[in-house]
Amino acid sequence: MAKKRIRIDLEDSDGAKYNFNIEGNITRDKVLKIFEMMNLLNIEDQEEVPQLDSVGAKIWHIIDKYFPMGKFTSTELLEKFEDEYNEPIKLSIISTYLARFNTKGRIDRLRNGREWVYQIAKIAQKRPD
Repeated sequence: MAKKRIRIDLEDSDGAKYNFNIEGNITRDKVLKIFEMMNLLNIEDQEEVPQLDSVGAKIWHIIDKYFPMGKFTSTELLEKFEDEYNEPIKLSIISTYLARFNTKGRIDRLRNGREWVYQIAKIAQKRPD
C-alpha cells in the first residue's frame, strides 16, 4: 500500500511561513488537529483578489469563474465578459487571447464543425511511487 502524504504550506499576514507535513496513517482527526493548531496561530485563509488590470487577466478570470470544468466557445466567453464587466469587446480579441492561452498550454481546443471549443487544460496527476 502506498504511503500517504499531505503537505500544507502557509504564509500569514506578517510574512511568516509555516510548513506542515503529515505522512503515514493519515486520519481525519490528525488533519483536524493541524487546522486547530493553525487556528491557534491565527492563520486565516486569505482569499486572493485577482489582479484584473489587463484584458488577458479579465478573460482568464471569466474562464476560471464560469467554465472551470466545462467546454465553451469564444462567443459564449464574449457574452460572459460583456455581462461581467459591462464593456464591449471584439470577438477577434477574445479569439486572440484564447489562441495564446492554448499555445501556453493553459487551455485545450478542439475543432467542432466551423468553430473551436475550448476547455481548461487538465493537469495530469502524478501518483506517488
